[in-house]
Amino acid sequence: MNKAIIRETDLRFSNLARRTSTKRIVIHHSGTVQDLDLSAAQIHQAHKAKGWAGIGYHFVIRKNGAIERGRPLWSLGAHAQSNNHDTIGIHLSGDFNAATPTDYQIESLALLIANLSADFNIPIDRAHVIGHDECYSKFTDGAGCPGRNLYNLLDTITGKANWYLKN
Repeated sequence: MNKAIIRETDLRFSNLARRTSTKRIVIHHSGTVQDLDLSAAQIHQAHKAKGWAGIGYHFVIRKNGAIERGRPLWSLGAHAQSNNHDTIGIHLSGDFNAATPTDYQIESLALLIANLSADFNIPIDRAHVIGHDECYSKFTDGAGCPGRNLYNLLDTITGKANWYLKN
C-alpha cells in the first residue's frame, strides 16, 4: 500500500492530552464563504487566537492535495465536541456547500484514510468514517460540516480508501 506524504508543520501547542483509543475518522471542511485554501498554520493561528491549544484537527488537506500535519497524531483532537476521545480529525480546505472538493483532495483523503485504517485498525465504512455533523443527533444532510458536496462523496471516498488499503 502506498503511504500518504504528510508535510510536517512543526506547530507548537500548549497542553495536549493523549488519545487512548482510536475508532473513527471525522471529516471536516473550512466552510468559509470565500472557499479559502487554508493551511494548517493558518488554522493553528486562528485557533490559538481563540485561546485554544492550537489547531484541533490532526490533518489538513489543501486544494492541491497536499496533506499537512495539524495536531500530533498521538494527541486528543479538538474537532468534534464530545467525540474527540476516540477520533482522528481530517480537515479539507474549502467551502463544500458552495464548491466541490478537488480531485487531488479526494485522492489524498482516500489514501490518508487507508493509511490510518492500517495503522489503527479502523474499518473503512460509513460507520467509522463520518462527516462532522454525523457525530450529533441533530444531523441533517451534511450541509453544516463537512458541507453537502463533500458529504455526498463520502461513500465514493471510503470505496477508494478500501481500494488503496488492498493495493
